[in-house]
Amino acid sequence: MNLYGRMVSAGQWRDYSIDFESREARFSAFRRAADRPEISIVKRPDLARKQGLYALLGEAGQTLKRGSDLKSLMAPLERRLMKLVEA
Repeated sequence: MNLYGRMVSAGQWRDYSIDFESREARFSAFRRAADRPEISIVKRPDLARKQGLYALLGEAGQTLKRGSDLKSLMAPLERRLMKLVEA
């Protein structure tokens, strides 16, 4: 939520959703409320030992990064935020 707040302050995101299903939990951030999510962070406990507990998905649903550590998974988003703040 900290990253979400900073992205809202930078004017990049305006809305979010949290979805819970039987096999996964998903946090999605949107540029506008009517769009597809710009990014989604998915937690799948059944993949924890194989591919990693978390997955970062792009706007088209492609997997951008997987891992078991949420902080390292969000590193590309942190770098993008730094570029936005510096510009």
